[in-house]
Amino acid sequence: MMRRPRALAFDVFGTVVDWRTSVIRELTSFGESHGLEQDWAQFADDWRAGYPTAMDRVRTGDLPWLKIDALHRLILDDLLERAGVDSIPEPEVDELNRAWHRLDPWPDSVAGLTLLKRSATITTLSNGNVSLLTNMAKRAGLPWDCVISAELFHHYKPDPEAYLGCADLLDVAPSELALVAAHPSDLRAARDAGLMTAYVARPLERGPGRRPPKVQDGEFDLVADDFVDLARQVDALSP
Repeated sequence: MMRRPRALAFDVFGTVVDWRTSVIRELTSFGESHGLEQDWAQFADDWRAGYPTAMDRVRTGDLPWLKIDALHRLILDDLLERAGVDSIPEPEVDELNRAWHRLDPWPDSVAGLTLLKRSATITTLSNGNVSLLTNMAKRAGLPWDCVISAELFHHYKPDPEAYLGCADLLDVAPSELALVAAHPSDLRAARDAGLMTAYVARPLERGPGRRPPKVQDGEFDLVADDFVDLARQVDALSP
């Protein structure tokens, strides 16, 4: 019989917060204030799409260890240059880069997390840096028990050091920690590191009309429609 996890670690971008809608809003406001016309939805998608490649540059030694704010800024600078935008004062570009600190939660996130923390310790386990996650939580009212970031381990997910490091910091066995994510690849890496897994689909993460990732039946320990549904399932497990 499946036991209730002692702790739940949450992927954040896309799982807890709607990064795409939020970043498009920030980019649109930036464009209006500077008289710039761009396909801001595509710009947001390209910004996000540059993130895995930037992390791989760190893994291969092409770049030193950098927190996600710094990687986001490298990608942003490249996108602005490609768009021919080169006259924006540095403080305003830096403020735009902090758009990732101001992401809105999905409608069920705050209520669902509040329910879940009655049964288990809840924490982030994100590649986002500690200051980003803290600022996001404060703005959005996300009720974390603690904030854990890949920054603490100098290993981005899906490196196993991130998942095992989270369990170690929480003083639980990997099998007593469940990763909650909307991304099957993240969950598969957590499973391979010995964690429990909970899949929560976010079909609108990458915008309307996009196909959700493929998930096999029974692939993950729990599958939920949203965080409130996940809380019901967790509560039903034996302590």
